[in-house]
Amino acid sequence: MDLNNLIQTVLIYALPVLFAITVHEAAHGYVARYLGDNTAYMMGRVTLNPLKHIDPIGTIAMPLLLYFATSGAFLFGYAKPVPVNFGHLRRPKRDMVWVALAGPASNFIQAILWAVVFTVLVAADVNERFFLEMAKAGVLVNLVMWAFNLFPLPPLDGGRVLTGLLPRRAAYTFSRIEPWGFFIVMGLVIAGIVGNLWLRPLIDVGYSVLGVLLSPLKTLLS
Repeated sequence: MDLNNLIQTVLIYALPVLFAITVHEAAHGYVARYLGDNTAYMMGRVTLNPLKHIDPIGTIAMPLLLYFATSGAFLFGYAKPVPVNFGHLRRPKRDMVWVALAGPASNFIQAILWAVVFTVLVAADVNERFFLEMAKAGVLVNLVMWAFNLFPLPPLDGGRVLTGLLPRRAAYTFSRIEPWGFFIVMGLVIAGIVGNLWLRPLIDVGYSVLGVLLSPLKTLLS
């Protein structure tokens, strides 16, 4: 593997990834606090300081190891989950949905912002590849986080959303999957099921939505 290409790739993706995970986790904590649970706030997790959210293994070591092991074909990582005491929320079952959706929503908003940056750079005839690739990476990273976290299996955000929407008895039964949810998701990822049947279709939808949202800006700048 070309070391120069690896370093360049890490530098291009570093800032978008840091923003993506930091805002994602802070959004969970902020919405939880707004809806009545101060757990994350009291632990200093409602912050845009990335050091509060980075997990040395999941955020740094695992993605780099997988990048080397698969020549960049497969990447996976995670940040420290923001602690939320759902029992402290004013309406736990309903508010769980909003807390869970806050993270993916923040990623989609960031994808829009990075897409705006890319559009403006192109319109301004900026030819610096590093900045153009960083903006494209920002869109991709956030769409991947948005789509992946919406997968409807706990402990992912989509699983918590589904738990909050199901009737109480069904929600309780479904939530019992959570202790094994990470391993089930990893198995589905490795088998290609998550990527082929969930991530790619949803990311394509995301790019289509971005295209529609940015069409007025492109027309204005053309």
